[in-house]
Amino acid sequence: MAGVLSLQAAAHAAAPAVPTLQAQPGGEGAALVLDGSVQAVRQSTLAAQVAGNVVTLAVKAGDRVKAGHLIARIDDRDAQAGLLRTQAGVAEAQAQWRNAHLNSQRTRDLQAQGFVSQAARDVADTQLQAAQANLTQAQAAQTQAALVRGFATVSAPFDAVVLATLVEAGDLATPGRALVTIYAPGAMRAVVQVPSSRAALARSAQRVQVLLPDGRAVEPSERTVLPSADPVSQTVEWRLDLPADALPGLLPGQTVQVRFAATGAGPAATIVVPSAAILRRGELTAVYVAQGDRFVLRAVRAGRDRGVAGTEVYTGLQRGERIAADAVRAGLSGAVPQAGATPVTTR
Repeated sequence: MAGVLSLQAAAHAAAPAVPTLQAQPGGEGAALVLDGSVQAVRQSTLAAQVAGNVVTLAVKAGDRVKAGHLIARIDDRDAQAGLLRTQAGVAEAQAQWRNAHLNSQRTRDLQAQGFVSQAARDVADTQLQAAQANLTQAQAAQTQAALVRGFATVSAPFDAVVLATLVEAGDLATPGRALVTIYAPGAMRAVVQVPSSRAALARSAQRVQVLLPDGRAVEPSERTVLPSADPVSQTVEWRLDLPADALPGLLPGQTVQVRFAATGAGPAATIVVPSAAILRRGELTAVYVAQGDRFVLRAVRAGRDRGVAGTEVYTGLQRGERIAADAVRAGLSGAVPQAGATPVTTR
């Protein structure tokens, strides 16, 4: 019996003691830094509205165009033939209307002289009304055909820069097929997806800054928060309009950082732990939480990696809890928490 106790004591003595960290508010104010992207406030993808081969593509990516500038031309021979058919239909309807009009006038004169009955006059008037309706229908068809033919020429709707060309000359265009994407360079915004779990911090932020690729930090001139969350990513989109002096050198698609800062380490402050404290196994992201003289594995939701500063933990970890500083060692058989804990600061 004494030998068994000695073995147990030896095993306990050999169990690795893993240093622990304690989560608690840091001295800095609560802040949230997220990656975003630059987006043009006014951006359009021009699409074909008629079918036909692209016979002319007059622009390339990077070109600056004025409103009304030719972008592309689609083969309009079929549309031209349709216009000619409708023009012939209008001419025919006009001839029928003139004939019905003259017949109605003659019938009125004859009826006034007593040579025809009221019924004959009613028939002539009805034929005139039908001819008028046919003429109106033919003229509407001609207007529609002319409109369709106009769709064969695609022009810039506003002063813009060509962001991308999506077809080449000779490609077949079909109604709805994208041809060119353009944007107005005079207005840009930063778009960032804020996790729903961090929405409270973002809304309460007393200062919002956009960190540009060249290192400048600017404050948005206007904020727009979409009223719904994405059901898949569980994020809320923020659109931050950039001031005019921040636009030089910016291009749509560039990556920026958005910093939401609030005073004090309130309940929305983000816990940042050393990357070594987080265990990643497949889809599992977890930390080892000290409970008495043992560790318990707990799943957490990790956020942005801040490099040497550590990794953000959004959910799963409460302030004041002790976690293993080294998740790999804490997972060894018999691992026990080391006495004392270093505070884990929040940012």
